[in-house]
Amino acid sequence: MDLVDWDFAVTVGSRIAGPGPDVSADEAAAAVLELREGAARSTPLVRDFTGLQAEAGTAPVLVVDRRGWLRANADGFARILTPVVDRLVEKRGAPSALAGVVGTRVTGAEVGLLLGFLSSKVLGQFDPFHEPHGRLLLVAPNIVHVEREIGADPTDFRLWVCLHEETHRVQFTANPWLGQHLMSQMHAVADTIEPSALLDGLRRGAEAIRGGDGSIIDLVSSPEQKEILDRVTGVMSLLEGHADVVMDGVGPTVIPSVAEIRQKFNQRRKGAGSIDRLLRRLLGLDAKMAQYRDGAVFVRHVVDKVGMADFNAVWTGPETLPSKAEIADPDAWVARVL
Repeated sequence: MDLVDWDFAVTVGSRIAGPGPDVSADEAAAAVLELREGAARSTPLVRDFTGLQAEAGTAPVLVVDRRGWLRANADGFARILTPVVDRLVEKRGAPSALAGVVGTRVTGAEVGLLLGFLSSKVLGQFDPFHEPHGRLLLVAPNIVHVEREIGADPTDFRLWVCLHEETHRVQFTANPWLGQHLMSQMHAVADTIEPSALLDGLRRGAEAIRGGDGSIIDLVSSPEQKEILDRVTGVMSLLEGHADVVMDGVGPTVIPSVAEIRQKFNQRRKGAGSIDRLLRRLLGLDAKMAQYRDGAVFVRHVVDKVGMADFNAVWTGPETLPSKAEIADPDAWVARVL
């Protein structure tokens, strides 16, 4: 049994997202090849800068279109929500065929609305929950769209994106416990959700998008869930900030126009239209931007104080990860861990 018709969610999301920029077959093939090469080139650059050793041949790199990203994330959400579904059946039994079809189509449309918007924004993503070692997704249409929009050199911009996303791949493949830890946190959130509350939250989330009121994260998060999400926020701030630090540290050595790209990219974030800003707030993307900023400040402060080798104690296990509070107070993390 599913709470969501995931195939329908992908169909709805694909219609909302659209295919992306117009490119010829040759241009598309060239972009895919360059992104694959950029990811491969980034691996030793990230290793040498961070000191993290990732086993070769793990976590494949996939260059996908928007629908491919939608499909991958629908599959991921389905895995995370499995405990909720199992508990629903255990408590209430399986719904009737008609009720099940109607309910899953409604929630499928709502999830598709959310994923459809995100699928047009994401440049890349490491999926740590894909068996057996995760996978790296590079969303070619979005990368081409942004490089055109900011007038960046395509080769430089593609490598710049690859450096950030490859850092995520190395973070997880060099530290296999990390993906398992995040999955345990996702399951902890799922274990606190009553299925009826989840469905109600999805419906209210769709209403929030239409009405422009509140954040979807706030709508579906109880105090207990927020405590877990605070732990996840600390981890995600670390991962995003670390990737930004690597990108900015390695970039000047291999990307001639990196300073111009960073300036234009940051300006683009500020210059989003009113509808785009509204949706970003509703979907919690403003909070994600804060994760980049706050996490990078944390990483730079600790590395400047103790060096990269000692900073890498952060990857020892769940107990050495920074809390959300420690992200804002790096010295507290240093005092506790080192």
